[in-house]
Amino acid sequence: MTNLQSIETPALILDAGRMEANVARMHARMRALGVNLRPHVKTAKCAEVAERCVAGQSGAITVSTLAEAEFFAAQGAKDILYAVGLAPNKLEHVRALRDRGVDLSVITDNVDMARRMRGLPVLVEIDCDGHRSGLEPGDPAIVEVGRAVVAAGGELRGVMTHAGSSYDCRSVAAIRAMAEQERRAVVSAVGALRAAGLPCPVVSVGSTPTATYAESLDGVTEVRAGVFVFFDLVMAGISVCREEDIAVSVLASVIGHQREKGWVIVDAGWMALSRDRGTAKQPLDQGYGLVCDVDGRPLEDTIVVEANQEHGVLAHRSGDPHKMPDLPVGALVRILPNHACATAGQYAEYQVVRGGREIGARWMRLQGH
Repeated sequence: MTNLQSIETPALILDAGRMEANVARMHARMRALGVNLRPHVKTAKCAEVAERCVAGQSGAITVSTLAEAEFFAAQGAKDILYAVGLAPNKLEHVRALRDRGVDLSVITDNVDMARRMRGLPVLVEIDCDGHRSGLEPGDPAIVEVGRAVVAAGGELRGVMTHAGSSYDCRSVAAIRAMAEQERRAVVSAVGALRAAGLPCPVVSVGSTPTATYAESLDGVTEVRAGVFVFFDLVMAGISVCREEDIAVSVLASVIGHQREKGWVIVDAGWMALSRDRGTAKQPLDQGYGLVCDVDGRPLEDTIVVEANQEHGVLAHRSGDPHKMPDLPVGALVRILPNHACATAGQYAEYQVVRGGREIGARWMRLQGH
């Protein structure tokens, strides 16, 4: 059996045991809250991971690109929500997928696109937090968009929202409050649509922080979440997970030193780690990633402080060169990512382990957009 010490670096490592524990916790939460999980597979982009996410659920998934929809449809997925506002140049592709028997639904927040939705199931996007796109609760345009969908010969399937601002919360109490704000936003929109005589069977919310800490999902039918499968340092920084729950890491090799600066140079730069600096605005800045030993145990206060295209610079958080661990040339480290989606996106496959160094499988993942 292959082990971590016999493969070329950088490589993307997936601890299947951690991943399966993360999925089991989210499944248990959804059962307790009485809603279905429609996992967002943009994080994993992998058939084996998605299979574990939908086990015991309805089988429905969420995607963020039509390439993902194609990939997972080829794996047998039938109920797919494309959860990004639709542009006219994608309508033909959406209809082609539906013609192949995929129940692909789409979203919109404007009348112009709603009028083009002939034959398509549509959810109206609601803005619950000013984070991105969607219509604010109480906006009369919600009903206008719903009516436009129906008038165009589309199927008004419901409403959806995403509490992206939950990533900026700084306490569990704040995340719980955001989860309730998210819930109230879609419930309000549902009320407006139903009062206008329009159907609204699907009420969809979703973010990993709010899914983790929501106290009530009354009026909601499904939850979309994705990064809970792997977690990352941003999630750890807002107390959504622990560092030891993070299931993905980048395996890198030490290739040199700048000892007077306290630097260790590895063969994993931003092409391997991504440029994501999501923890920079959190109380604990993790640089470009938190450094662990080859077995996944964090090296105290050692982070990637700089990243060039193929080089990463490891240093002690304090900048004190005397506090750096001894990492000779050839030593292996594993780097926990700020943003699991962005880091995983650099790779074509996962090297799958279960808490150790032995690679039990290689799982392919979709690359590109």
